[in-house]
Amino acid sequence: DSSHKDYPKKWLIKVLFKTFLQNLVMSVAFKLVHDALVFVSPQLLKLLIAFVSDAEAFAWQGYLYSILLFLTAVLQSLCLQQYFNLCFQLGTNVRASLIAAIYKKALTMSSATRKESTVGETVNLMSADAQRFMEMANFVHQLWSSPLQIIVSIIFLWGELGPSVLAGLAVMVLLIPINGFLVNKSKDVQVRNMKNKDERMKIMSEVLNGIKILKLFAWEPSFEKRINEIRACELKDLLKFSYLQSVSIFVFSCAPFLVSLASFAVYILVDENNVLDAQKAFTSISLFNVLRFPMAMLPLVLSSMVQVSPQEDCLICLSEPCISLLTGSAVRHAAHWALLSCSVTLDIKPGSLVAVVGAVGSGKSSLISAMLGEMENIKGHINIQGSLAYVPQQAWIQNATLKDNILFGSELDEARYQKVIKACALLPDLELLPAGDQTEIGEKGINLSGGQKQRVSLARAVYNDADIYILDDPLSAVDAHVGKHLFEHVLGPKGLLQKKTRILVTHSISFLPQVDNIVVLVAGAVSEHGSYSTLLANRGAFAQFLNSYGSQEEGAAEETTAGTGNATGYRGHVCLEVLKAPRCDSLCPSPPHSISTQSTTSVKKAQEEPVKKGQKLIEKEAVETGRVKFSMYLQYLRAVGLGFSFCIAMSYVGDYAAYVGTNLWLSAWTDDAERYQNETYPVQQRDLRIGVFGALGVSQGESLFLFLATILSSHGAVQASRIVHEQLLSNILRVPMSFFDTTPTGRIVNRFAKDIFTVDETIPMSFRSWLNCFMGIISTLLMIALATPFFLVVIVPLGIFYYFVLRFYISTSRQLRRLDSVTRSPIYSHFGETVSGLPVIRAYGHQQRFLEQNEKTLDINQKTVHSWIVSNRWLAIRLEFVGSLVVFFSALLAVISKNSLGGGIVGLSISSALNVTQTLNWLVRVSSELETNIVAVERVHEYTKAPWVTDKRPPHGWPSKGEIQFVDYKVRYRPELELVLLGITCNIGSTEKVGVVGRTGAGKSSLTNCLFRVLEAAGGKIIIDGLDIATIGLHDLRQNLTIIPQDPVLFTGTLRMNLDPFDQYTDEEVWKALELAHLKAYVQELPERLQHNVSEGGENLSVGQRQLVCLARALLRKAKILILDEATAAVDLETDHLIQTTIRSAFADCTVLTIAHRLHTIMDSNRVMVMHAGKIVEFDSPEKLLQKQSVFSAMAKDAGITNTETTTL
Repeated sequence: DSSHKDYPKKWLIKVLFKTFLQNLVMSVAFKLVHDALVFVSPQLLKLLIAFVSDAEAFAWQGYLYSILLFLTAVLQSLCLQQYFNLCFQLGTNVRASLIAAIYKKALTMSSATRKESTVGETVNLMSADAQRFMEMANFVHQLWSSPLQIIVSIIFLWGELGPSVLAGLAVMVLLIPINGFLVNKSKDVQVRNMKNKDERMKIMSEVLNGIKILKLFAWEPSFEKRINEIRACELKDLLKFSYLQSVSIFVFSCAPFLVSLASFAVYILVDENNVLDAQKAFTSISLFNVLRFPMAMLPLVLSSMVQVSPQEDCLICLSEPCISLLTGSAVRHAAHWALLSCSVTLDIKPGSLVAVVGAVGSGKSSLISAMLGEMENIKGHINIQGSLAYVPQQAWIQNATLKDNILFGSELDEARYQKVIKACALLPDLELLPAGDQTEIGEKGINLSGGQKQRVSLARAVYNDADIYILDDPLSAVDAHVGKHLFEHVLGPKGLLQKKTRILVTHSISFLPQVDNIVVLVAGAVSEHGSYSTLLANRGAFAQFLNSYGSQEEGAAEETTAGTGNATGYRGHVCLEVLKAPRCDSLCPSPPHSISTQSTTSVKKAQEEPVKKGQKLIEKEAVETGRVKFSMYLQYLRAVGLGFSFCIAMSYVGDYAAYVGTNLWLSAWTDDAERYQNETYPVQQRDLRIGVFGALGVSQGESLFLFLATILSSHGAVQASRIVHEQLLSNILRVPMSFFDTTPTGRIVNRFAKDIFTVDETIPMSFRSWLNCFMGIISTLLMIALATPFFLVVIVPLGIFYYFVLRFYISTSRQLRRLDSVTRSPIYSHFGETVSGLPVIRAYGHQQRFLEQNEKTLDINQKTVHSWIVSNRWLAIRLEFVGSLVVFFSALLAVISKNSLGGGIVGLSISSALNVTQTLNWLVRVSSELETNIVAVERVHEYTKAPWVTDKRPPHGWPSKGEIQFVDYKVRYRPELELVLLGITCNIGSTEKVGVVGRTGAGKSSLTNCLFRVLEAAGGKIIIDGLDIATIGLHDLRQNLTIIPQDPVLFTGTLRMNLDPFDQYTDEEVWKALELAHLKAYVQELPERLQHNVSEGGENLSVGQRQLVCLARALLRKAKILILDEATAAVDLETDHLIQTTIRSAFADCTVLTIAHRLHTIMDSNRVMVMHAGKIVEFDSPEKLLQKQSVFSAMAKDAGITNTETTTL
């Protein structure tokens, strides 16, 4: 087996190697030429210095050397860029082929393998790991080139300095493990920090999902505190990380000094006759500079190799199972799956309608999976003749237009299409959608209700005209009367599919009499099958099942049909609500390419995406006009602290001053050698000592300055991060509710994840590198100008050229980067969709179409990536040309003014010039990076807020009576929309119980939102106990009202925290509240009782229990005014009854407003407010309203209530 394990490892690399052989060979050739040329420059430099020191030499030699220097530099840059281009091409090709391969494998994955890894993991494999391979491909040549460069430079250095080179080398080698140690340490810190980050993001997304509750209960401060605590830990680790980084930067920047220092000192001390002259010193320095790069690269390449190898394993284990399946070995899917359908023998005749029924978990869906070939059959076989169409239990909707979802890649046949839509009851829905069947549907069908999704899924199957239809409970998600319609027009004996074979899994008993054949499953085996009448006569399990449920089901069916007018109206309405928002622009027919702007960050985001992308581009473009940008930098520096920023800048200046000083000292020292050429002087030793000492002292100074700068800047950066995050968080928690209705959570989460990360880690790094590069260039130019003052004349035109190239490149590059990220997300979202819809795709046999689509999206992305790479190469060639010109001119000027110059100063100016090319290149990179990133600071600042507490505080104990007055109150959701409440005037007395009823959309919920000022008034006012609520702070208002909301939202944390986040109450009070909420018994049984951990969204409690927890919250608050917003819609009748009794007893002395759909719940209230289209139509006691011909009595009739006495609850 071990041989089998090793084989695939080599397999992936081997295949990649074979495929891209030509590319590899060419890049090796270019790299070799480049590496050879790297060593020519130092040799030419040596000749030039010799030429300047030698008074007798001919002028033409000097000019020749200058021109040669220029040519080698140009050639070198051409080769290097060609090589990079090939490397990047290799990288993109490798990535593309890997992604395509993973996708292809995913389509053939068995369901057993699919269960092993989540969709997220597979998508990750595609995104991150394929990306790693791509980066790896760029470095792969360093594996042979680095050692080669190191060996060659050592040989040359040996020629210059003899064995004393080894001292310098020893220093270099010593530095490697130190760096390795630092890297490992900082990795640990990073890992720890990831945990903090995840924790913070988890709470954050919970807060955003439950923001309405937080606002209604005025709980924001508690959560703000929690998030800030986590953030504090995170920043502490971040500081540690930056310290480690400063140390490693310090070590790294010391390296060249220490190395040259060690070598020169040893060289001079070993032998009396060794004199350090300009030739030797500067040639060696430029060789040492050549050495730095490979020495730094090697460890990086090795570690990236190490990172890739586990990925390789993942990629392979993804590919393995498919192979094993092809070889015919059966994979059992865990023991209990093997027994799922123990032994099922079925024979279904063509054209018949078969219903499959059975309790939950009896294997209905498994039977269907087996038919589709999604499950391993251990024994026996499945034989299917004809094509399949499949409707899964949870509708799978693609991110495309509604029409595309139904056509699913088939040709459009208008007549059939219309017939299908009509039969599937989609016509009324199409009218509601902003763009009819051209409406773009978000990821996972986010802008459709459950029933609509299910009907689209059904329509897809019906349109697809197959021979066999497998329907996995398609009627569960739709309302009763819609279900009836679907059965009559599509599935039943008279439906569209009457001639086809239909296998229908169902829970609804009402349709069974019309079915040809019923299969009853019990625990994975067929217990009986036959027609409805036969089964009833058999008196088996099925008959018992019918007797126990049948009577209820009948009643329920009738009741639901009576009530559904309301219910479906409700659903349609919900859908409208969602689309009324400005989002609908995005859902209108959008040009096909707008789909590509979809992002995977969040499902919700999808709805707004096209518009939002539009806004995004505008936001970012606005940043690009020079001036705004500068204010951005200032804003960041202000967060760091202006004094701090100044200190950092000054320490960098000090650092480079020291650097220039060191080099000038060195050149003076080398000139000594000429001065005492002919006489041996006893002071030599002493002079040299001073020299060495000077060099030492200054280099220490330089490094210490640098160390100071990095330490200071890491402090400053953490400071800035803290401030920026706190501002963002407090702003988000204080923005008005309407903001959350129009902004997808995904976008806000993105602010907290991506943008904060940028502010934390990327911006400080970019700032640091920018300062470094900038100072480096300035100091180099200074040194050249000191040697040959004429050089200043040349700088000006070069500078202008450089600046234009820079501006041109930065704007292009930024746009390309953005296009890259925009075109990248469709690859992943398409992949994610594919994986979640695999059974459907396979059932319809559409694998090929999906493969092609994946390749198309991938190609679009590859185009932008490739353009970006090529633009980088374009830039590099132009910049390196500028660099080559600098070298050329410094050499030329040295030749011209040969007589007035010593060798030392020439060596200095040219060796610095040789160094400048790379730095120029870096400066551009870093500038564009900084510019792209600084936008994050701006995006974090763009939210506005409303105050929590104003100067006017309400009196203590307010509201004491609980009287509410509405005075001609008007309100709208957003400025551009219509009024929702059209002027409401009413008085609600102290401790009165008022029921609020009305059809959906009548403005009932808006009423509560107004009391809590979730919506601000458009006119009129609300007065509670004589105080106008618009004049006091939001928290003062909200802490004194209580609401039991429609959907019970719980947060992660202990149960106690969910009831009392501020720890205001004693444990006895909390237990008392739980007892009144009928939860005491349940909580006492929990092992941790009040400290019981609630999982995300309260998943580990049932919906009913969550509702009771919300009730307990209200009981704890004991405010004078209580609002119930359809609080009992989600619970069963028994719990409902409990809640009602509790409210009656516990809140007897409070004012209670109840918004209800079930009229039973409000029949005993003092008065009933009937709302219609934003106005109060009737407001009186229920008895009076029932007696006269009123809207209310009509509603009561619908609900089967004739007089108040009959309300049994």
